[in-house]
Amino acid sequence: MTTVATAVGEIIGPLSVGPIAHGGHCIARHEGRVIFVRHTIPGETVMVRITDDSHERYWRGDAVEVLDAAPGRVEPPCPIAGLCGGCDFQHIAPAVQRELKTTVVRELLHQFAHLDSDVTVERVGTDDSGQDWRTRMRYGVHDGKVGLHVHRSADLVGLAPQGCLIAEKAGRDPKMLDSLAGQVHGDELIVATAASGVCVIDSGRTLMGEAVVTEQVGTHSFRARADGFWQPHRLAPGLLTSQMLLALDPRPGEHALDLYCGVGVFAAALDDAGCRVRGIEMDGPAIRLARTNVPRAQFVAGRVDRVLSRGRHRADLVVLDPPRAGAGKRAVDQIAGLRPRRIAYVACDPAALARDLASFARHDYSVTNIKGFDLFPMTHHVECVATLEPTR
Repeated sequence: MTTVATAVGEIIGPLSVGPIAHGGHCIARHEGRVIFVRHTIPGETVMVRITDDSHERYWRGDAVEVLDAAPGRVEPPCPIAGLCGGCDFQHIAPAVQRELKTTVVRELLHQFAHLDSDVTVERVGTDDSGQDWRTRMRYGVHDGKVGLHVHRSADLVGLAPQGCLIAEKAGRDPKMLDSLAGQVHGDELIVATAASGVCVIDSGRTLMGEAVVTEQVGTHSFRARADGFWQPHRLAPGLLTSQMLLALDPRPGEHALDLYCGVGVFAAALDDAGCRVRGIEMDGPAIRLARTNVPRAQFVAGRVDRVLSRGRHRADLVVLDPPRAGAGKRAVDQIAGLRPRRIAYVACDPAALARDLASFARHDYSVTNIKGFDLFPMTHHVECVATLEPTR
């Protein structure tokens, strides 16, 4: 039997750490090979344990010893930060996290959309600790214990005594979660901390609270499934709604499309502005809730590109908030074909946003404004809102 040599587990270095890259890692090089290294900062010198050597052109690794630290390095507040795969940036001061995210967003916009933007990722709210913001959590369960997944692995690491620090306090008590773990049929617990209380769900079964929770955005109450999509940062729905309205500047009587509309948060704001609103969302339960949340709007269940390809649609304004993979060329083609006067694109992945902006540019739509918000502190994720208008 032939044994295949592997570098996994080997510690190499010292390595000089280069620029930040999209995905929560920095770029280093060893003997001509690129290594994507987690738990470090550009400019540092580190020792690296190889965690993945399955790709010929690059490897992955974790910094296990910092020989020369960069400004901005801090002691992670959570004791499992280097083990859990959820927080990429706990070793970095929050202000420096935003600087790195700004670099990534600008580079991706330039690389994929040929845009030289001065966008800056902005702090959200008054608390700059990066903690106690996440209202939706997914935990793994094994042998009656609740934990969080190791990066790029099905393995679990047990929770710290104070629970996951980025989760809202009301729903993160490890004792409460472990007390429910014995009732779990599957291998996952979903915890939603909503305005109406905490809900815990296992494989579609409600173990605590109500399966349909109530959330508050401005003067509106929204019913949403606890295991369905809701912006995880507690300030995100209100912030993104206000940014959407600034981007679109809606006028009474205009026709507005809310694409990937979820339970109708943006639709409600556009309806308040006097628009005739139609929402499209492929999640049937979300659409049913949207119809009760915003009764004056019309809602259609189905894939956005397929619904737009059928029938006649009018759109003076479009807001889209697609999943992480982005809208994609077909949906962009359909949206641009409606010739809305303004488009607000809400994006949780800057690479997907940049690719879609390039597609819009081929339809003579240009970006007139773009803003970035640190709605996922302690992680590499970032939210952007881009405004597009036709050039002719």
